[in-house]
Amino acid sequence: MDKKIVNDIIGWDVINWSKALDFWSMNLDLNSSKKICLELGGNKGGLSLWLAINGNTVICSDLDSPEKNASELHSKHSYSGKIDYRAIDATNIPYEDHFDIIIFKSILGGISRNNNDSLKQKTIDEIFKALKPSGKLLFSENLEASSIHRFLRRRFVNWGEQWNYLKYNEIKPLFESFENINYHTVGFFGAFGRTEGQRRIFGKIDSFIKPLIPRKKRYITFGIATKSSE
Repeated sequence: MDKKIVNDIIGWDVINWSKALDFWSMNLDLNSSKKICLELGGNKGGLSLWLAINGNTVICSDLDSPEKNASELHSKHSYSGKIDYRAIDATNIPYEDHFDIIIFKSILGGISRNNNDSLKQKTIDEIFKALKPSGKLLFSENLEASSIHRFLRRRFVNWGEQWNYLKYNEIKPLFESFENINYHTVGFFGAFGRTEGQRRIFGKIDSFIKPLIPRKKRYITFGIATKSSE
């Protein structure tokens, strides 16, 4: 995929976060048939664009309709007429056994802000309900990562103290209802860049030193969770 499109889809620390797109593309046959898809927390609509480019039917959603923000990106790439926009609360999804694919990027920490851990599980349970049998959840999420990450977020990120970052040891229990989960972790220094140019340099460093950084110290997790066919 063209680098400029990938930059528009991901938007921030592109080298690290775009590894999710690579992983999903390698492990899914997105082009074999048109799939019914939902993006949650899609205020900017990047992942909806990616799904639409791959020929799927897509609903781009957020707590309030993301049409005003996301349609600008979709229009830029001539996909605005191929994506629907809805206001959907990820903790109360009004569908059951409906979607082939549900996708999100960095929403669990905001939904469960101020240590409302139960809302992480509530969100995943609602996604499970809304997926068809054999449906897949494609997820990418910020991890709590290292003590350095935690300190700097509290110090320099406006919402750093309220955001409830996913812990590495929460991943498996969170997706327990799914038949299968395949996930990875990436990124360390990329989180510290103040500009995208800096993050690009740090992202290249992260790719090189990945084997040296413990999985639970990395700041991004991404994967695929598959619902049972029964």
